[in-house]
Amino acid sequence: MGPQAAAKNDDKITSQMTLSERADHLEEQMMHDLERVVTKSVLANLMDGRVEMSGGAALQSKYPGKYFNMGEDPRLPKMPDKPTLLDYFKCRFASTNHLLQSGALALKAGHSEKVVLACLLHDIAVVSFIRCDHGYWGAQMIAPYVDEEVSEAIRMHQALRFFPDESMGYKYPDMYLKYFGPDYKPEPYIVEEYKRARDSKYYETSRLICVNDVYAFDPNAQVNLEAFEDIIGRNFKQPKEGLGWDNSPSAHMWRTIMWPTRFL
Repeated sequence: MGPQAAAKNDDKITSQMTLSERADHLEEQMMHDLERVVTKSVLANLMDGRVEMSGGAALQSKYPGKYFNMGEDPRLPKMPDKPTLLDYFKCRFASTNHLLQSGALALKAGHSEKVVLACLLHDIAVVSFIRCDHGYWGAQMIAPYVDEEVSEAIRMHQALRFFPDESMGYKYPDMYLKYFGPDYKPEPYIVEEYKRARDSKYYETSRLICVNDVYAFDPNAQVNLEAFEDIIGRNFKQPKEGLGWDNSPSAHMWRTIMWPTRFL
């Protein structure tokens, strides 16, 4: 079969696939073009509704003569040798407009730099890692590098956003009714977290995250990351080795975001 006939046959096969199967087929083609084999984590497969993973022997048989990727993924923007938080914003965060808008609203309202930073980073896990329990993940990611007020406020906003506080200008978001339905009730662990947050000395900071969160979805708003460089510089302890190459309790999380397809 000649190249053109093979291509037509492949197109015919592809046209008969479901969208999911087409995506897998395209990914398979890309994999053969890469110098090294990049793999999906179990978590990535779970997100596709599949409880599975491929072992090393099976992958070597599938891609004979190729080694596994143990470093950067060539499909992603290259990170500097000593990456900073700003580099992650530019090269790894899938979307930053909401974060930048949140930070800009807090800045315009005259809040402290810690509140501004907390608003700027409140959804850091969503844009770089995972949506589920993003407040907890985000707080853990940044805890070694920021004041406790910032990380704790981000952790608590996970629960506080589901409970109104009219005295601080926060009502239950209309978009939650649209997204989750009028009958949605937060899980018991969120309710318990809310009760603890109410007694926290950082309650106000966390509640301000919620206030500046719900109004920061203007598709036409344009905010530059450079507007926050000085605030980040003063309030985020950038490790000299590079974010991810230091020995902090969360450095591994940043390395995972930097090299998400590393085999081990």
